[in-house]
Amino acid sequence: MDMRETEIEAIKRRIETIDAERSDLVRRLDALERNRSGGLSPLSPEEKIEIFRSLFRGREDVYPKRWVSDRTGRSGYSPVCANEWRRGVCEKPRIKCTDCPNQAFVTISNDAVRRHLSNRNGEDTIGVYPLLPDERCWFLAADFDKKNWREDTAAFIRTCRAKNVPAYVERSRSGNGAHVWMFFSAPAAASDARTMGAYLLTETMDHHADLDFASYDRFFPNQDHMPKGGFGSLIALPLQYGPRRCDYPSSINPALLPAPRTFRGTSAFQGDAWMKSWNFSTA
Repeated sequence: MDMRETEIEAIKRRIETIDAERSDLVRRLDALERNRSGGLSPLSPEEKIEIFRSLFRGREDVYPKRWVSDRTGRSGYSPVCANEWRRGVCEKPRIKCTDCPNQAFVTISNDAVRRHLSNRNGEDTIGVYPLLPDERCWFLAADFDKKNWREDTAAFIRTCRAKNVPAYVERSRSGNGAHVWMFFSAPAAASDARTMGAYLLTETMDHHADLDFASYDRFFPNQDHMPKGGFGSLIALPLQYGPRRCDYPSSINPALLPAPRTFRGTSAFQGDAWMKSWNFSTA
């Protein structure tokens, strides 16, 4: 590619970025004007929880909860079970939860979400299994960590906006990584969702040869099909109370700076991603 072609491609990318920034500014201006005119009323805690659950949806019949070992300091997630550690019933760790004949998994509830969002000691942090039993999903999340995660995440977000796929960035618990969330208006086949994600990632790589994208880890759901006897990969839910006080994980803008936390602003785009994402092949 000669210098003229290189410059043409650079100008095209700049125009895409400017268009995406303009769309963001228009949406932000509209929200501010409606708020100034009294168009937005405060949300109650229950309304916030309902919006949260409508966005970060996965399996309803089982959900994982974070644990930390007092002895070793190790941490992980396990399905919430009414029989956990019951003598003569629960045989962890000898028998895995997915193989246990005495499973009594607890369904997700508003109360569990409330504790996740408000518990100061972090003992009620929960996650979600995004892959539904019928191998569909309500969202796609891209995981970035390790070195250069900021630059890689910002580049991925620019591609999403250039392709009219609304995406939201959440900084990880550690502060050294990010999840990019894309929400669907109806459950989509996991294979289709992951294909969309792979396309967006490939487009990002093609337009940013200066980045190696070593920070990209995986998509959630991480499988097209449900593994036999399992639930598929889990992802931690965002906005846990403790890390949120440190401004991570929290919603952050393309410059990776903490942005105002607004449930209503996020819910306004629920479902847009899937309908618009099918334009990616011709955009």
